[in-house]
Amino acid sequence: MTVTTPTAEDEVPGLCRDLIRIDSTNYGDGSGPGERECAEQVAAWLVGVGLEPTLLETGPRRANVVARVAGRDPQRSPLLVHCHLDVVPADPAGWTLPPFAGEIVDGVVWGRGAVDMKDMDAMVLSVVRARMREGRPPARDLVLAFVADEEAGSTQGAHRLVSEHAELFDGIREGIGEVGGFSVQVGDRRLYLVEAAEKGLAWMRLVAEGRAGHGSMINNANAVTEIAQAVAALGLHRFPVALTDTTRRFLAELAEVIGTPVDPADPDAALAQLGPIAAMLGAGLRNTANPTVLAAGLKHNVIPGQASALVDGRFLPGQEEEFLATVDRLVGPTVRREMVVQDDALEHPFDGDLVQAMRMALVAEDPAAAVLPYLFSGGTDAKAFSRLGVAAYGFSPLRLPADMDFAGMFHNVDERVPVDALRFGVRVLDRFLDLC
Repeated sequence: MTVTTPTAEDEVPGLCRDLIRIDSTNYGDGSGPGERECAEQVAAWLVGVGLEPTLLETGPRRANVVARVAGRDPQRSPLLVHCHLDVVPADPAGWTLPPFAGEIVDGVVWGRGAVDMKDMDAMVLSVVRARMREGRPPARDLVLAFVADEEAGSTQGAHRLVSEHAELFDGIREGIGEVGGFSVQVGDRRLYLVEAAEKGLAWMRLVAEGRAGHGSMINNANAVTEIAQAVAALGLHRFPVALTDTTRRFLAELAEVIGTPVDPADPDAALAQLGPIAAMLGAGLRNTANPTVLAAGLKHNVIPGQASALVDGRFLPGQEEEFLATVDRLVGPTVRREMVVQDDALEHPFDGDLVQAMRMALVAEDPAAAVLPYLFSGGTDAKAFSRLGVAAYGFSPLRLPADMDFAGMFHNVDERVPVDALRFGVRVLDRFLDLC
């Protein structure tokens, strides 16, 4: 009887499905199932092909997996491949299919994490497992990091690994992670956007103190009014365009693709030609501060003595000081700003051998590819690893249908990824590991 060994392309849809079926929801407050079950499954898959992963607990039900894959040239600096195991919450009421069923329907894998980022987890696992089975080492050593807590600031994940287990990452100078290498259709050309920069993180709490009292009385020190004014001023403010080196290069190369000049003073007009992805790219042109949560009061007829708001702030590389000064000016002197989570903005040069390896791997699988750098409006675990001197790019390659709103899938209902896109990503990553 002949036993057929599955290829990485064969295996990737099932791995993605199985990972989605493990609920690793991160509510941001330590509750929820945690990543332990998911980490144990990942570790088991790696052990199954002869690797020796390390499972590191950082709290109840919180766990990370780190493994090293020997490459052909052990004298070279290892390459970091980082992926997170947690996902944001999903309310089943809004979904076409149950978010943790991991169903594959008409060639599409559905479920929470399908694009953020159990797709990349599955692609990395399938490529590494196939190479181990086939005895094909990568060009250099790999350090695989499957981490917890990325969706809540990485304090139980990448930041803990960096601060307490830095020795696992000795000698690493480069890496790849999420939110890059995906395709965007522009006319008859496909752009593949590689994340070379990302905004910094400033999750803030605004607090207004006032005079408590009866709801029927005149009160000129109402904390609710104070916080409402601050939130309105901040939420309605539009920060000016500020182009980083990455964005300038992106716009210049975009102009070549679309065949028309891009006005640096009004880049939104050019981005509009890119369809739904324009919203994410547009958010990378300027700082942003979005109020997300309001809290005040106990009862209809009681004026509270305190009111607060949570704000999701994101600042461009080199803009942190100016961003915070603008926030303070807008909310005014009577509202206190407290930092909840603060993390660095990143920007890496889009050149060198690693970038060339990404470009070559993509073009080999899609000769029509135009590979451009971009600045991600969100953040990734690359922030944590940068503190060890690691320049990590967003490179989770997917060739997507022209009409798919990829950016709109993140943290949204009906998250899903085509099986063909996963198989494409597997082929690209496999080539990349020989070129990097």
